[in-house]
Amino acid sequence: MHKLHIIKSERKNATKALILLHGRGSTAKEILTIASSFNVNDYSLYAPQATNHSWYPLSFLAQPDLNEPWLTSALELVDATVQEILGSGIAKDSVYFFGFSQGACLTLEYVTRNAVSYGGVVAFTGGLIGDKIYPERYKGNFEGTKVLLATANPDVHVPVERVESSAVVLKEMGAVVVTKVYPNIGHTINADEIRMANELIFNK
Repeated sequence: MHKLHIIKSERKNATKALILLHGRGSTAKEILTIASSFNVNDYSLYAPQATNHSWYPLSFLAQPDLNEPWLTSALELVDATVQEILGSGIAKDSVYFFGFSQGACLTLEYVTRNAVSYGGVVAFTGGLIGDKIYPERYKGNFEGTKVLLATANPDVHVPVERVESSAVVLKEMGAVVVTKVYPNIGHTINADEIRMANELIFNK
């Protein structure tokens, strides 16, 4: 099970916070370095660390119960991070999310299970978790939250079809979703994704 381990970079008098969720095999410290490319100098940053560098053991396309109890524990760690931010006085609509790969899948799964008006959501190469999409898991309304989904096609881990079907679910739940598919770039983050995130999400 995941331990409550969050690396933070808190800004004095910050009114916004960004939660960054790393991919499989990566670390909270590594994902924090990406924040330097975003327009978030006045945000407090929070990067939870997955135990053994993985949020759940199998592919995100496995039956959800096969990734338990790790998936539930990961969602609980993200929620604990959100609650810590809210406890610091930052409003929920000023909480932002960023995730890459496995972290992007976890990001989307958390916000869609707990849909409210967030500051914004950025998911690079990820989709909702499961062998299929389970609509009964998702509740709430995003109330116009801006969401950026960007991915490669093809991608070795994340089929573009799941990214697109996840976008449909978020839109139906009130999110304003922009989806960008890059042909043949591999499993990576590119400069155009960073540009889009800054223009669409981190421009307030």
